[in-house]
Amino acid sequence: MKKYIISAAIILSSGAFVLSTTQSCTALATSSVGISIIKNVLLGGINKATNIYGDKNAFLGNDLIEQAMPSQLREINTILAKISPSLLAKEKDFLAEAAAYTVNTSSPILQNAVNSLNADDVTRIMQGEKGMGTQILREKSYDALVAAIKPKVDEKLNQFGIVNSINTALQGSNLLGSLLGNSGTKSVASNDLSTLAAEQLVTGLFRIVQKHEVDNYDSIYKMIPTSK
Repeated sequence: MKKYIISAAIILSSGAFVLSTTQSCTALATSSVGISIIKNVLLGGINKATNIYGDKNAFLGNDLIEQAMPSQLREINTILAKISPSLLAKEKDFLAEAAAYTVNTSSPILQNAVNSLNADDVTRIMQGEKGMGTQILREKSYDALVAAIKPKVDEKLNQFGIVNSINTALQGSNLLGSLLGNSGTKSVASNDLSTLAAEQLVTGLFRIVQKHEVDNYDSIYKMIPTSK
């Protein structure tokens, strides 16, 4: 394998140090130094995401979170925008409150996923496209995140009375039942909305982390040689 001479000043959470060595691309990338660089990039993205989730205005104004909305929830919101704009605003407030309420639950799960990265994961990251690190985090933690925050989302949903408000606004229409795959019912269940909201919150986290990873790829990951 082609050899590279790397001389780079790397700033990590533990302090500053200078690395000057000659190693193969895979050996350096999967070394403790290479893994630390990648972990710090991803942890930086998680910190950025949790800060956004803890700030209502930042959360509501973030396009990545809006893009993370499941198609079913988007269709529900389209209906609400037509029949009750105030209820739609209330639903958005609920989601922002749920984001702040669940961030202390989701953050440790994401951090544990980062800390579990191993040499094989880093090899995939270095050989994959930009953003592969976040994709691996998603594989490791998506289901656990949804399962962990859904009860808290449901708690906030009931606190805001969103389900009753939506069912009252629809006045027996079966539109939501159809959207949620329950064509035989004329009301929406709390469990359905909680699942969709939890999925949006989790996907939104990953989108923010991935953007941070991609934005920092050229400036930080270039310290690790690749064979691409």
